[in-house]
Amino acid sequence: MGAKAKAKWRDVPPGQQDPLSYAVSARDRSVIDMVDAAVRHKQVMLAFQPVVPAQQTGRPAFYEGLIRVLDETGRIIPAREFISTIETTETGRIVDCLALEKGLLTLAQYPDLRLSINMSARSIGYGRWMRSLKKGLARDRTVGERLILEITESSAMVVPELVINFMGDLQTQGVSFALDDFGAGYTSFRYLKEFFFDILKIDGQFIRGIATDPDNQVLTHALATIGRQFDMFTVAESVERPDDASYLTEIGIDCLQGYYFGAPTVRPGWLLGEARQASA
Repeated sequence: MGAKAKAKWRDVPPGQQDPLSYAVSARDRSVIDMVDAAVRHKQVMLAFQPVVPAQQTGRPAFYEGLIRVLDETGRIIPAREFISTIETTETGRIVDCLALEKGLLTLAQYPDLRLSINMSARSIGYGRWMRSLKKGLARDRTVGERLILEITESSAMVVPELVINFMGDLQTQGVSFALDDFGAGYTSFRYLKEFFFDILKIDGQFIRGIATDPDNQVLTHALATIGRQFDMFTVAESVERPDDASYLTEIGIDCLQGYYFGAPTVRPGWLLGEARQASA
């Protein structure tokens, strides 16, 4: 490569010098643009997945409300395909707001429903998110007692002191908190003693195939023991097989969540039941 060509290459932004980095950067920009467009056009909705008691799986203990974004063709884009990309952006805060607003409205409409909503710790200081939360709690006194806010392990460790104070204020109003994706490797045990989460959700990487995986058995036992020590209700994520469900029940996990008990759906049975009644 000649001197002139080398100089031109040095002028290219660093992410574009490496074809792989450029491809990743372009993909991330595309994802952000897609989510931005969906947010502007209010093309978002909640999908609901049941979380069932391990000893009595016929009736959910609560549902998790998972944000879904629709692309320009109307295709539903699951959160896992974009949430990590927008986590630190303004778009991420707005998506958190929309999820909370839709969740609070659903709780107000269905007085027997208990619902968990995902949030980033970064949204605690976001004005619109806090206003939406206060408005929803004030609108219906029972909402706080039926609302669970799920904070991922990685997000909680970004601003642990802020999370601790935030949780303390809202728990007096009946709001519960779940530590999501526990075991992913971020939590400092020093902070775990101070968080006072109500629910501990064990990351799915330790749950899939646990019935025949001795390593996952040991790790899940350890994580569940931590939960019980700190008086946290334990939930196993990503339960996909009957033998895994049986094993988790035997070792004392409180609740199970995963495709074996129900995939996330924008048309849960209780919603369809009301629609049928309305049309009758």
